[in-house]
Amino acid sequence: MTTTVAAEAPPLRVERLTLAQGLARAADGDRPFAALSYGAGSDSSWVSGVAARVLLDKEPVVDLWHAGTPVQSGTTGVVRWRTDGHWLLGVVDLDEDAFGEDLTALSRRAYRNLFEAMKLAGCPHLLRIWNYLPRINADGGGMERYRQFNAGRQQAFLEAGQAAFEGAPAACALGVHEGALCVRFLAGRIPPVPVENPRQVSAYHYPADYGPRSPTFSRAALAALGGGQVALFISGTASIVGHKSVHAGDVQAQLAETLVNLRSVIEAANQRTSARFSLERSDPVVYVRHPADAPGIRAQLVQALGARSRFIRHAVFLEADICRSDLLVEIEAHATEAGELTD
Repeated sequence: MTTTVAAEAPPLRVERLTLAQGLARAADGDRPFAALSYGAGSDSSWVSGVAARVLLDKEPVVDLWHAGTPVQSGTTGVVRWRTDGHWLLGVVDLDEDAFGEDLTALSRRAYRNLFEAMKLAGCPHLLRIWNYLPRINADGGGMERYRQFNAGRQQAFLEAGQAAFEGAPAACALGVHEGALCVRFLAGRIPPVPVENPRQVSAYHYPADYGPRSPTFSRAALAALGGGQVALFISGTASIVGHKSVHAGDVQAQLAETLVNLRSVIEAANQRTSARFSLERSDPVVYVRHPADAPGIRAQLVQALGARSRFIRHAVFLEADICRSDLLVEIEAHATEAGELTD
């Protein structure tokens, strides 16, 4: 079966620039549909930021999303969103103290409102989600905060009739040192094709050792963007084989395992589309637990992928805690190539 975007849907396009370049372009009149910045926030209505420190003396970067016009913006509960009627990009920033709820209740609230916004916009299919929560590995009162987050997230998926297991969207969940619970999401009218990594147990099938509710995401997702283009969204990927973390305390070995996992999930994705994706031609975000590890991580990536690869040229390195306390590095990425979905 070949999946295509309806003829009337405007193509969705993404490009990565420095934040300064993106803001300058918008000031000249070329304002995008919406944007996600890494390493700096913005008080602009069309840019939402990730409050994590950029490493290696690099500039903050921004992913500019271009879609159709006119663009409408609004608020549904705690969700702020922008849509052209075919694509929807929304953001949530929830201060835990302001709501007086634990993280389970707060994440459930965020996702419940997220699904309400999708329904109102007529964009019922999640393509990609970015989650950032403060103190992700800390105790939340008898349960790790990441596990609390997973419990509330999965409950909201189930209540909304969304795919919480097979068919879940691509996603990441990282820890920031302070600030609000942040959720950013991209949705559309056409369902994505979920992709799993044959080297790993699907996250939604993790055993109860990892908490009462499993994480709700697929390892990657393919999405038809229109205009003959297919996107690959790779979820946050780390040094996990099966369902177990491997190479504890060894950041070089963890990074090498992460690269094997990234190539494995890309190979699985390429079996479900005529587009040809490669790690070297992707736009990554590299999350590093200990900033002192960042120079070595970059050097290892350069050796593995080439200094002139798109991956290295477009990579942004952020200080962040990984969802498991024994993991030291995590990489997410996206790429767009010409082709069609074949499954």
